Amino acid sequence: MKYLFLSRGAHLVWDPSAPRAAGGAELQAALMARELVRRGHRAVLLGADMGQPDGVEWEGIRIRRAGRFDTGGLTDTLRAWPLIHRVLRQERPDFVVVYGWTSLLYLLARWRRFVPFKLVFVCALDAEIDGEFRRKHLLRGYFFHRGMKMADTRLSITAAQAADFARQDMSCTVTRLLLRGDGPSAPSAKSVDLLWVARCEDVKRPGLFLDLAQSFPAARCRMICAPHDDELLAATKKRASTVSNVDFVEGVSYREIQGEFDRAKILLNTSSHEGVPNTFIHAGLGRTAIASLEIDPDRMFGQFDAGVMAAGDFQKLKSGVRVLLEEPDALDRSAGEAARFVGEWHDNTRNVDAFIDATAGV
Repeated sequence: MKYLFLSRGAHLVWDPSAPRAAGGAELQAALMARELVRRGHRAVLLGADMGQPDGVEWEGIRIRRAGRFDTGGLTDTLRAWPLIHRVLRQERPDFVVVYGWTSLLYLLARWRRFVPFKLVFVCALDAEIDGEFRRKHLLRGYFFHRGMKMADTRLSITAAQAADFARQDMSCTVTRLLLRGDGPSAPSAKSVDLLWVARCEDVKRPGLFLDLAQSFPAARCRMICAPHDDELLAATKKRASTVSNVDFVEGVSYREIQGEFDRAKILLNTSSHEGVPNTFIHAGLGRTAIASLEIDPDRMFGQFDAGVMAAGDFQKLKSGVRVLLEEPDALDRSAGEAARFVGEWHDNTRNVDAFIDATAGV
């Protein structure tokens, strides 16, 4: 079978000269494409034009490009669509896979009459299915929701998302996030106390990490803030320069990012909403405790004592982090539980099997 992944930047994961880091949904598209190739399938990553060569192969995956459909602008989308159509006609995929929201999902669903393929949608964020995105973006949300309903196969990364699909009379299969490596690493020396890693955008709330860092002046803090919102990035970088215990880094390539987690004691997540953060996976692989202000996918902290789940209470987050920093036994237990969470929920073989079974059964 041939799978084509429409993803603005999944190719960045494998591009040796990538100008920026890939996002979480892009990473998962890239990893799934690689796993499918390993199973004997063919895979194509169709990305936005970021200067990558067209038609090259990385990790056995064919890389194509089609304009700047990633900007969300109407003019860019209209210019990109003929290029997307051309690639679809040239590649003739059996399946087109889309991770996360885009109004292009509706266009793809309609375009199957001209270029036949099965459309697969993978829900990346809770907001895509719980109604929040549609409320905030009325027109784009309407077409995106129509596209979801018209997809041949729907998949989610949590059981909670699957339940939301079911409440809206849409079938769905759960396929949890994939790992790049084989599993948690051996324990290593930890030279960073508090680590924050995310794209620089409002939903990630980088300022809250700086607030926390100021509360622990003796802690060694590292902030990896990948460019996204230029204005917010400039403001965050300026403020970070005034916090003496924060080492600010403007993005790290995916090939190097796991080492950052391996060296950290505690990962901080300050997002207001996400699906399942890829950073949680990296933390588990690095035996790094997790402190989350709000994000608790499938109530994982109730099943794995992986650190701190503050349920939106910033003071509770601070108190929990203080315990982890001051009590080595508590930190070691949480680090081990983070590794157990990855080992039990994020087995590549099981999750790729679920993906293939769901798509092949269409």
